[in-house]
Amino acid sequence: MRYLPLTQTDRQSMLATIGAASIDDLFVDVPEAARLDGPIHDLPMHASELAVERHLSALARKNTVAGEVPFFLGCGAYRHHVPASVDHLIQRGEFLTAYTPYQPEIAQGTLQMLFEFQSQVARLLGTDVANASMYDGSTACWEAIGMARRITKRGKAILSSGLHPHYVSVARTMAKYTGDLLDTAAPSLTAETDIDRLIAGIDGDTSCVVVQYPDILGRIADLKPLADACHAKKALLIAVVTEPVALGAIKAPGEMDADIVVGEGQSIGVGLQFGGPYVGLFGCKEKYLRQMPGRLCGETLDANGKRGFVLTLSTREQHIRREKATSNICTNSGLCALAFSIHMTLLGEAGLRRLAGVNHALAVAAADRLAQVPGVSVVNDGFFNEFTLMLPRESRQVVRTLADRRILAGVSLGRLYPGEAALDHGLVVAVTETTSRDDIETLATTLEEVLA
Repeated sequence: MRYLPLTQTDRQSMLATIGAASIDDLFVDVPEAARLDGPIHDLPMHASELAVERHLSALARKNTVAGEVPFFLGCGAYRHHVPASVDHLIQRGEFLTAYTPYQPEIAQGTLQMLFEFQSQVARLLGTDVANASMYDGSTACWEAIGMARRITKRGKAILSSGLHPHYVSVARTMAKYTGDLLDTAAPSLTAETDIDRLIAGIDGDTSCVVVQYPDILGRIADLKPLADACHAKKALLIAVVTEPVALGAIKAPGEMDADIVVGEGQSIGVGLQFGGPYVGLFGCKEKYLRQMPGRLCGETLDANGKRGFVLTLSTREQHIRREKATSNICTNSGLCALAFSIHMTLLGEAGLRRLAGVNHALAVAAADRLAQVPGVSVVNDGFFNEFTLMLPRESRQVVRTLADRRILAGVSLGRLYPGEAALDHGLVVAVTETTSRDDIETLATTLEEVLA
């Protein structure tokens, strides 16, 4: 039985207050083609709990399970081995039931965990400070653009062509309401990044330049010249990291003078989970601390001189002076941040570096083997664990054919960039420690058969 406490009079009063004639007026921003004009016709109006459970189980069996087939998907979400101890620990009652630490005196465990998480993220990203996490990488990216606008009082952001198109899409959605101008472009299937284009575009109206590292094609650029060019025009450099394991092998963006570093933390401690929930990472230079969105946990001493943890900064819309809040993101991904922190603690610095080394070695082996397939070439000169192939024909159909043979071969650029014909033959392949040498050989031999 549905619980609807509001009367029709209540609803009419609410609509009148916000100036809407009907509930339908609240959905005008949703494209008409995406709206339902009635019930979903293929679903029964009601069914027993047992019947629903049986039906959903049958649907679930149609999924291809990542761990049961050769798996080469990446582009912002990666399959890594997560130790069983991570899941065991995050399900302890004191963690699983903990929520927002409004009352620090009874949330010391949660606050200490977030403090440790911040310390790990700041070290990983090479920044002075980091917050207690964001929703995911894409929203963290937009929050960084908004932060740059507040700091510079400018409204033009230059986005690298190598920035994940989903991140670009989120930024476009939000920019509609802030008036920010986004300078964007689609990537070219070349070994070079678009650093020169970015530098040439910086002017007196530029608030920030946003660059992904490694980028959507797996390319890795030296960010220092770009940072210098940004700072010469009093703009900020925002670096986006979608594969944090890479930072066990390559220089952190903060060490190359990036002002804000954001990213997706899913690779460490968090499974693929059909796309979420994930955990956004956010770090910056200390001088911009008070413009950082989200919340920051700090360490202090209580009246008795004992160490304690507090919510040091929480510039969010739920609190005092909400109209001056730096962000409308009103929480953090606490449980996923905990999983990240536990996994990172288990790895340690040496373990992360070894893990990164294994990832890179397997990716090099995969690139070398796949380059031997007739008609296939590797776009990248350098990469971490993800690289782009150029196929002799449109990659989307090749991916579908390989999926029918129970091989998840990668992400076709035609899927990520519909309408960009120049990218239709591109295929992004990701390799992690969960990929075996047999998986690589299976992909190569089957790809050769499909392309023959």
